[in-house]
Amino acid sequence: MVALVVDDVLPFADWPAAARASLSFLHRTVGLDGWMVTHLEQPRQVVLRSHPQELIPSGTSVPWDRSFCRSMVSGAGPRVATVAAATPAYRDLQTGLPQRVAAYIGVPLVTRDGEVFGTLCGVSARASPAPCPGTCRWWR
Repeated sequence: MVALVVDDVLPFADWPAAARASLSFLHRTVGLDGWMVTHLEQPRQVVLRSHPQELIPSGTSVPWDRSFCRSMVSGAGPRVATVAAATPAYRDLQTGLPQRVAAYIGVPLVTRDGEVFGTLCGVSARASPAPCPGTCRWWR
């Protein structure tokens, strides 16, 4: 087994602490209004953790068949849509969230068995033609 060397961060106490810190980092670094870790509980997508928490509280759910994440996971939509209205897979979606999603970034979270667990995603009510300069390449 190869030893893991992580000398630039302290270990997290548990998964929720790691998720909170990661979502906060993405919010500060990449931007967008809110970031979430979600879980697919057919027929809904459920928010497990979010930042900022008050924007989309944990436990919020949306119909999977109307979610940006379903389009992204299926390959119909891209992982980065800085102007959702200009992205065919996303432009007509009504997610059920309090505000319309104008920009989206997401990646699937997949179990070791290849099943979709959920997603890590960020959304914004404002389109952002050039968000995250230099960092969007991580998502593509």
